[in-house]
Amino acid sequence: MRDIRRIAWLLLAALLLAGCAATRKQADALQRQQYAWSAAIRWGDFEGAWNLVDPDYREANPMTDLEFERYRHIQVSGYRERGAQALEDGTAVREIEIGVVNRHTMTERSLRYTEQWRYDADAGQWWITNGLPDFWRGE
Repeated sequence: MRDIRRIAWLLLAALLLAGCAATRKQADALQRQQYAWSAAIRWGDFEGAWNLVDPDYREANPMTDLEFERYRHIQVSGYRERGAQALEDGTAVREIEIGVVNRHTMTERSLRYTEQWRYDADAGQWWITNGLPDFWRGE
């Protein structure tokens, strides 16, 4: 009887550790994906950033060449995380402040942007679900 209990406890511990490892793997994958995203935005690689957007979003909201051309008229001057949290539904949210310079007028302004991330277990990847930042909101 003691051996059965010991085996049951060992199996339970193994399952819990496996769950923690999977969660840790997802957290590491999220951090890598967020780094790739922020680097693409900071360096003006909006086509590269577009590849990190959720495929369902890309299909529902395709970008035109004209829309990508608009992004060539700005330079990102700053990209600062202001807060982040993992939600109970398995998604993640990150608040960002982005500095933007208009290349033609050389005026700088900043805006807030909320990144929303979801984990795709089938692809084993995190996707940003709300598209590229809208630098022209209200203009």
